[in-house]
Amino acid sequence: MSNQEILDLAMALKPVERLIIIDGLLRSLDEPDKKIDELWAVEAAKRLKAYREGRIEGIPMEEVFKV
Repeated sequence: MSNQEILDLAMALKPVERLIIIDGLLRSLDEPDKKIDELWAVEAAKRLKAYREGRIEGIPMEEVFKV
């Protein structure tokens, strides 16, 4: 079955049925990557430790979010 045939079948569905398909497709693209989450957790811990030890300085929230 071609992509166009799949799209044509999907377009024939009721709007609520299409939303279910869209939601499922979007969720499949946004699956968390545990390896990346673990790497970020390690990095965050290193940065927090460095901050607490005075090896790096923080940036005030107002400066970070300044427009």
